[in-house]
Amino acid sequence: MKVKRLVAILTATMLSASVLVGCGNAANNGADKKEEAKGDSNEKIMVGLATDEGGLNDKSFNQSADAGVKKAVEEFGVEYKPIESQKKEDYEPNLQQLVDAGSQLTFGIGFQLKEAMINIATNNTDAKFAIIDEVIDKEADGVDNVMSITFKEEEGSFLMGVIAGKMTKTNKIGFIGGKDLPTINKFESGFAAGVKAVNPEAAKGLESADGTKPGSNVKYADSFSDTNKGYEIAKSLYDSGCDVIYHAAGGVGIGMFKAAKEIKDKGNAVWAIGVDMDQSLSVPEYADVILSSMIKRVDLGTYEAIKELKDGSFKAEHKVLGLKEGGVGIAETTNKNTPEDVIKIVKEYEDKIVKGEVKVPEDRKGVMEFK
Repeated sequence: MKVKRLVAILTATMLSASVLVGCGNAANNGADKKEEAKGDSNEKIMVGLATDEGGLNDKSFNQSADAGVKKAVEEFGVEYKPIESQKKEDYEPNLQQLVDAGSQLTFGIGFQLKEAMINIATNNTDAKFAIIDEVIDKEADGVDNVMSITFKEEEGSFLMGVIAGKMTKTNKIGFIGGKDLPTINKFESGFAAGVKAVNPEAAKGLESADGTKPGSNVKYADSFSDTNKGYEIAKSLYDSGCDVIYHAAGGVGIGMFKAAKEIKDKGNAVWAIGVDMDQSLSVPEYADVILSSMIKRVDLGTYEAIKELKDGSFKAEHKVLGLKEGGVGIAETTNKNTPEDVIKIVKEYEDKIVKGEVKVPEDRKGVMEFK
């Protein structure tokens, strides 16, 4: 009996030990799975960005896009790989190179990248993309993995026109664009309408005679990087009597600032207006000739797209950012060279645009009809 009882006790002990070991393994497996799941949620996100020909250091458009991604790098810990494009032929291989490097969200900065973006997005359906300043439509273009981010540049440019119209002494105002294409025409048209709103006489050189061709004081550089071309065009406009010039031309605008400073240093009162970033800060050596800058929050566009990717809400949809959405606006440093009474008028027009009381035209024909 003692032997049988001992065997029973030993058997029960072994079974208990076996159960405990089994429970331990189950607990460990559960912990491993939780750790594995945690690792998945913290998986590094890689973001890529391909510039247009202006490059990352254009002190304007591309640099603003880059700043938004860098903010996301700091806040979300994403990995980032940018590539600078030198010419049109670089766009497609640069986008593909970023995808091949593991980019989960790849930005194409500028309307010139549309065709390349469509081709790469079509061939890489598992990846996500976002294009700035163009619309890639699911139905028309046959791709459903591209977010389109555009801006109401005409609204912010209108405010620059109000400043120019109030600050000119010669009633001659100029505009320099990068390329004569619809996106840049929005800057030109909004600016001309803003001048027209407060100083119709000064708007004459900006307004198209037939609704198609640019006005006599509107010049296009056919480039977003040629600073020498910007200098030459600006010199020509200033020499013709223009005392305020607004640019929407990326790096070309640096040449405009240089021309303005040279003229002002000789004792002649001329002004320049910047674009995209607060150019009194991005090119501080020219701050004394910059009345204001039209802030285009490309940085907001890139940052928000990454944030949505991070939290799982990214959608291949079209986003439009204007004054109401905080996508465009007026530089904070405007009060350094622009009088307070002029800024007050700008704010009044800003309120009217946001409320829908003023509809800013997007093209030359609209400027002709604008009252």
